[in-house]
Amino acid sequence: MKFFLAAAALALTAVAAPSAPAPSVAVAAYDFRLSGEMTQGGVMLGTAPSATVDLRLNGQPVPVERDGRFLIAFDRDAGPQARLTARLADGRVMERPLTIAPRAWRLERINAPMRPTKSTEAFMAIRKPELDRIAAARATITEAQGWRQTFIWPRRGRISGLFGAQRIYQGTPGAYHSGVDVAGATGEPVVAPADGVVILAADRPFTLEGNLLMIDHGHGLNSAFLHLSRIDVSPGQHVSQGQRIGAIGATGRATGPHLHWSMKWNDARIDPLLLAGAMPSAE
Repeated sequence: MKFFLAAAALALTAVAAPSAPAPSVAVAAYDFRLSGEMTQGGVMLGTAPSATVDLRLNGQPVPVERDGRFLIAFDRDAGPQARLTARLADGRVMERPLTIAPRAWRLERINAPMRPTKSTEAFMAIRKPELDRIAAARATITEAQGWRQTFIWPRRGRISGLFGAQRIYQGTPGAYHSGVDVAGATGEPVVAPADGVVILAADRPFTLEGNLLMIDHGHGLNSAFLHLSRIDVSPGQHVSQGQRIGAIGATGRATGPHLHWSMKWNDARIDPLLLAGAMPSAE
């Protein structure tokens, strides 16, 4: 991933656990090391303090590899404060406060009321099984290691939709855009942005997403590719960065052919652009 060093230095707080006295050791040996975007929709790679046996972000468990590496991310609407807590093998508890920078989202104010959505019984009979499949896919745990990589764009082209963009209808906010859109022609190839395991490959178009493909990159990080004209991989298949996985299309609820790429870390929606960096020149 293309990560940038966090701009502000953050204080480290050591809290002695009541069950064991704090040993006399150098604080530096227990520090967190973090790099990435400490901002709404951002992702950070880190190294936990030595001998960490349990790591949590705001109380949520965070997996830690044997080399101490881990990944955390912040939702589009994350609040300004967060806290990393590491419990060490010797009983100490180390805490790291985090300050999450706000983003200036692209907002479009519409002087018209929001159109009511129609959740008819017939629609929900179709939609609920689709949502259940998506939730089950995101709950899948794999040993994928793509989260460690520098992500690439699954398709090069003009960015036609930004993550987090939102319309405000006479003061009432609509749903924000959950991913990044890349313009393209039907049939143009889409590749894996990082190594991973296919956790969902729709056998028929979903109501809204069309031909939907989802890839798990490990540690709770996953990608979803919407509106595809075709899917070239199968559930459970391991894919490598740069491997062709499908093709751009306009299936589902789409006004024209394009790639919608969205990402989540657990329940947090994150900005793919912050992982893949600036769009390279089109091929």
